[in-house]
This record gives sequence, structure tokens and C-alpha cells, in this order.
Amino acid sequence: MYQVTLGRRSYRFSDLRQLMARASPARSGDYLAEVAAQSAEERMAARIALADLPLKVFLQQPLVPYEQDEVTRLIIDGHNAAAFEPISHLTVGDFRNWLLSEQADSATLARVAPGITPEMAAAVSKIMRNQDLILVAKKCRVVTRFRNTLGLPGHLSVRLQPNHPTDSLQGIAASMLDGLLYGSGDAVVGINPASDSLPLLEKLNYMLDDVIQRFAIPTQSCVLTHVTNTLRLIERGAPVDLVFQSIAGTEAANRGFGISLALLAEAQQAALSLNRGTLGNNVMYFETGQGSCLSANAHHGVDQQTCEARAYAVARHFSPLLINTVVGFIGPEYLYDGKQIIRAGLEDHFCGKLLGLPLGCDVCYTNHAEADQDDMDTLLTLLATAGLTFLIGVPGADDIMLNYQSTSFHDVLYIRELLGLKHAPEFAVWLAKMNIIDASGRLRDTAANHPLLLALQGERP
Repeated sequence: MYQVTLGRRSYRFSDLRQLMARASPARSGDYLAEVAAQSAEERMAARIALADLPLKVFLQQPLVPYEQDEVTRLIIDGHNAAAFEPISHLTVGDFRNWLLSEQADSATLARVAPGITPEMAAAVSKIMRNQDLILVAKKCRVVTRFRNTLGLPGHLSVRLQPNHPTDSLQGIAASMLDGLLYGSGDAVVGINPASDSLPLLEKLNYMLDDVIQRFAIPTQSCVLTHVTNTLRLIERGAPVDLVFQSIAGTEAANRGFGISLALLAEAQQAALSLNRGTLGNNVMYFETGQGSCLSANAHHGVDQQTCEARAYAVARHFSPLLINTVVGFIGPEYLYDGKQIIRAGLEDHFCGKLLGLPLGCDVCYTNHAEADQDDMDTLLTLLATAGLTFLIGVPGADDIMLNYQSTSFHDVLYIRELLGLKHAPEFAVWLAKMNIIDASGRLRDTAANHPLLLALQGERP
């Protein structure tokens, strides 16, 4: 039982789950789950109580029962006590102050990251303002490698997303080459297929690999199908670079996705056996999103932001090349408007980076949410300022297969120009060699006989 008195009124919180939920900023998903604070005053009371809570409590009182949940067991059994020791004496409030201090520099944050549990990260985020989330995330450095180097300070990478509603190879190729000519694609060229047909998925893998190999592009490809399909593709000898899977923060929600930790481990080993990376062996790509546990009725009464942070424990275990939150994709039932989407995006990025993950974001919304592209411009600018690892590049910002609004190749040009952000270094060298960017990194005009345009026309340069 936790109790706080504000003026003449006392607020009681029955357990740690309720305290965490009541301390969360208002969002529609928590109201839907009936775990949200009923007033701003109750929310503040919960935050006051949470700030006084020792970090050690989260190791002693799991929010999801240890015996019932393999994600909880992963968090508790895999906790790095040595990394936690320097901050083990802190309360949640002290932890916030320490994170904002000069003492918590990039090297120190990297050392303590293995000792921070998702619940600790979620708890401290609940008592932080947006500027706090940005400042601390900016200090967190997470670098990963496969065929290029991602996450370096002053850099921002892009997942080129050339989706097509009928999986047309020609349509996908056109969007792909369009993105490359805008300088996008250093994070990954990743396709969300409309079909689960294994022969088609195989064709998509071969097409992506053909373009990457033909033009010696220092990037990686991924067909974002279920992990079991990717395992079958590997068995068939398809050129698989990265293994993709959507993940969530509880065992029950992951079961709803048709996955387990053991299955993810099997897929990771299968991808590693292909030895396709040239600079590193980070072979996994994960996507997450606030509300996934609630939508599967698998949240155990835990608020959606804490469930999201728990998904990052799953990702961290597999050392991914990339992980991104699809922050506004699940819909207004979970994040109602632009304000809630912006806050959630900053929370997700902060928690992921604090836990040592290469966090990116699909800055996005669905057309029935109370949000628009101005809200996305705001979130994009805030996240890039906070050191976002990568974002999504979609032709015109309008994904015609998934039917939602994301960020465009032009949005990427805006944020690079505004903040002076660079491409992944190996990719930048290739872009300059292909006369796509100049020596300063600015986009060049594309000549009609550019090799990529000739390839789109079916001609070999």
C-alpha cells in the first residue's frame, strides 16, 4: 500500500502496478484498461509516491508474476547486479536527478544500462518532463553494425519502406530506387509484404539482394514477415540479412504474436549462421508499440507504457541491429491525439536508449486519430534532437499498403538540413560515389542517365 496526502485528501495505491499506472501521463489506452488516474491531482500524488520509491523495489516486486511470465523471468534472471550497483541506493526521484546530472555522461550511462530494468526506466520516465526525456536520451550512445555503422553521434539513419498493396516487384523497386536517390536506406531497406506466400517472400528477398549486390550498397535488407516464415526462407537458401519480428512486453502478448523467447533465439542463430554481415553480427530487427499488450488482453493490469518498456527487455536480449516503436500506428484507442503520440514517442525513445537499445521510431498516425502532419513534424524534430537512431522513409509519407501516415524522404532532408545530421558513414561514401550527394552531404540533382534510373528501366549501366 502506498499513500500520499495532498491538502485535505489522501490517495492510496494498493500495489506497485497501480502506483505506476496512476503516475502515467494521460492516454486513452490506460483509460480503456481502467488503470489510469482519475484526476490530475491523483496523478501527481502517484508521482510523488513513485519518486520516493527505491529502485531496488522493482527487483523485489515484479509487476507481472515471475512464475507466469517468461519476460519477467528474463528481466529478473538476466539482471546485471554489478552494473546496477552504482545506482542501487537511489530512489526513482534520485535516479531522475542523477540522469540529468553531468555525472551521468555517455560512458557512464552505457556502463549502467545492463543494470537498469524496464520497470525502472518506465518509472523514472513518468516523473520526467519532455525536455528531461530528450536531454537524457541524447546522452545515450548505442552503436550497432551489419554492413554499415548505425547510431553514431550526429548521425541519423533511415529505413527505406517501399511497400506496395499487391507486392508488385516493379512497384516496390520504383519506390526503393526513389528512396535511394533521396539518400534514404542506410538503416535498412525493409518491406512489409501484403502476402504471406513463401514463394513471393522469397522473390522479394532475392530482388532486394540483387539491387544491393549489383550496386554494392553498404546497407541491409529485410522482408518484415513472421519469424517462422523467415526461418523457412533461410532453410530454402534465400538471401536473408535481418530477421524481423513484432514483440511485446508479456509472454501472453508474445504468444498472441505466435512467438516465444526460444523461437527468437532459434531465428537469431539461423541468421548468424549465414554470416552475411560485413562489419558486424547484429542480425535482428524488432518493432514494438504502446497498446500491443492491452489489445491482446495480455497486460496483467500494467499500464501500456510500462508494458512497452518490458518489450525492450526482450529486444535487448537479442542485441538487435534495429528496433523501432510504431508509436501512432495502433490507433487512437491507445494514443488518442497528437499530444499523446508525441509524449509516447519521447518516452519510448528514452526508455529504449536508457536500456542500451538502438531505438528508432516510426513517427506516424492513423487517419482516424486526432493528429496531423504538423504533430509529426513536431515529434520528428524532438526525436532527432534527442539522438534518434533511425526513422522511416515512405514515398510522400503515405503508406499505401498499411494505410497510415508516416514520414517521407523529404522529411528526412528537412531534419538533416536543420540539425546537420549525417548518413551512416559507409553509406555516405557510397552516396557520394554514386553522385547522389555532394561533398557537404547535400542532395544532388539526378541526371536522366543515372545508373539507378537506368536500372528501373530494365537497362544495365
